Amino acid sequence: MNEDRIKTSAIDDSRFRLLIDAVIDYAIYMIDPDGIITSWNSGARRFKGYEETEILGQHFSRFYTEDDRRAGLPQRALDTAIREGRFEGEGWRVRKDGTHFWCHVVIDPIRDASGTLLGFAKITRDLTDRKMAEETLKQSEQQFRLLVQSVTDYAIYMLSAEGCVTNWNPGAQRIKGYFPEEVIGQHFSMFYTPEDREAGEPAKTLEKAVREGRFENKGWRLRKDGTRFLAHVIVDPIWGETGTLLGFAKITRDITDVTQAQQALEQTREALFQAQKMQAIGQLSGGIAHDFNNLLTVILGNLEIVRKRVSEDPKILRLIDNATQGALRGVSLTQRMLAFARRQELKSESVQVPALIEGISGLLRSSLGPTVKIQTRFPEGLEAVLADANQLELAVLNLATNARDAMPQGGTILFSADTEVVTDTDRSSLAAGRYVCLSITDTGEGMDEATLASAMDPFFTTKGVGKGTGLGLSMVHGFIEQLGGQFTLKSEINRGTTAEIWLPVATAGAVAVPIMKQNTVTVPRLCVLVVDDDNLVLTSTGLLLEDLGHKVISATSGASALEAFQREPCIDLVITDMAMPNMNGAQLAHAMRLIRPDVPIILATGYAERLEGFSAHLPRLSKPFTQLNLVDIIATAMK
Repeated sequence: MNEDRIKTSAIDDSRFRLLIDAVIDYAIYMIDPDGIITSWNSGARRFKGYEETEILGQHFSRFYTEDDRRAGLPQRALDTAIREGRFEGEGWRVRKDGTHFWCHVVIDPIRDASGTLLGFAKITRDLTDRKMAEETLKQSEQQFRLLVQSVTDYAIYMLSAEGCVTNWNPGAQRIKGYFPEEVIGQHFSMFYTPEDREAGEPAKTLEKAVREGRFENKGWRLRKDGTRFLAHVIVDPIWGETGTLLGFAKITRDITDVTQAQQALEQTREALFQAQKMQAIGQLSGGIAHDFNNLLTVILGNLEIVRKRVSEDPKILRLIDNATQGALRGVSLTQRMLAFARRQELKSESVQVPALIEGISGLLRSSLGPTVKIQTRFPEGLEAVLADANQLELAVLNLATNARDAMPQGGTILFSADTEVVTDTDRSSLAAGRYVCLSITDTGEGMDEATLASAMDPFFTTKGVGKGTGLGLSMVHGFIEQLGGQFTLKSEINRGTTAEIWLPVATAGAVAVPIMKQNTVTVPRLCVLVVDDDNLVLTSTGLLLEDLGHKVISATSGASALEAFQREPCIDLVITDMAMPNMNGAQLAHAMRLIRPDVPIILATGYAERLEGFSAHLPRLSKPFTQLNLVDIIATAMK
């Protein structure tokens, strides 16, 4: 019986040894009470590198690092196993080739039936791959944490599934103004405006993030100090491996400055577009006005000659007078177009605004009718402005008429003015300096935003067909800008309109020069060289001069005029058009002065060209002109 039992035990021990030796993922071996290795399996040989013959009889501390051996960790592990019945831990160990690996170790004491310690069973598992993965993950998390904590331009933080803040980065602190201890644990709805909270926007944000996998939007948010900022917000839900909602990742960016800069850029682009549009239309209007002036010069000149030569038949004279009145209305329209194009000729003089309004008060009352009440409010000692008095009167009459039309049931028009100072820091198109702002305010119907935006566009009108040219406000705009001022409109529906005319204050030496009517002076018969590239104007001007008894030599270009001037020494006077191809009037005048500096030269033009040198002081004949204008300008030139 005993022999059988011994044989069975031997067989069991052999099978157990085979089983242990077959395990290659674990190092399973025995050590005696002193720590000497007494057995060695295939797993220990595989990842520790020692053959059984090399390691049996060696102390197990050789697998520990030098630092751990000096710290006494091998003996402490055995003492723990004896004292607590088991030792379990992780740490770095050393292979035969000197490389380190991270392992999980279990040491169990082995005792006999009487409790005597026979040794220890030691199981070691190589966890290097897991350790390296954990270290990589830990490093990645640390780097991510450092990255998030380094971001100051974005508020990056986490929310719980209920919407409470769970962490807080420096960007969130900078943008929103809260320290972490002030905000962690609070519901993120505290950043929303009261109206958004009342509308349930915070809950809608989280619901949409869960439903659609992401929430992205722009909206106003609150800082700690109560100020608002425009935020770009992204909210992403965070799901666990089992599909459980763990919370939300929230990124907020302050886009207030960017949005304002973009809006400013758009406004600048729109202003540039409007300026380019106005410049293009102004060039078109100026060109049309130039040609129209030439036609009116021809029409008015011929009508004057015809009227002198026809019989005294009242019907014929009435027809001629009607035609003349129609041409004069064309002159007024041309002046408006030139004003819009900023090409009209202006006389800059010192003008007292209160005196000007007072001077036309009678005309205003008769023009506006009995249902419109006129009020004035001017401070004492209001400074004079630098302007063209005649054009300013026309502008005031135009604006007052528009105000009357906006008050069909009657109302009040208030004329007021104040001195304003514009500095370099002001957001204004005006140059720095002192200005008088003349305001014309009515109690009329007012304008909506769309109408107000287009009110100064040329040919835009809200009046019926045939009741307005649409050039009135654009004319005022062009005239005021040409003087270095500014014209603005302010209006609201049912709250009236205010037109503001900003004009520069006149300097101390700017004294109004009264316009004296020239007495018709009889001049001797002259030989006049007339130069114009328009044959109709050339013929008409020649006929007017011949009707006055002068001899006329005609030229259609600067070059031909210069040849005639050199060829004909009898020429007493030159009247030349300013706008001509190849050689304009100023260039022709300069060339003629080099030949015969004593011959008077008159420049005929419908523009307000900027001339330099001696040509700036030449007499100017404005188109369209009459025979009386010719007489006056010739008398002036021949003095």
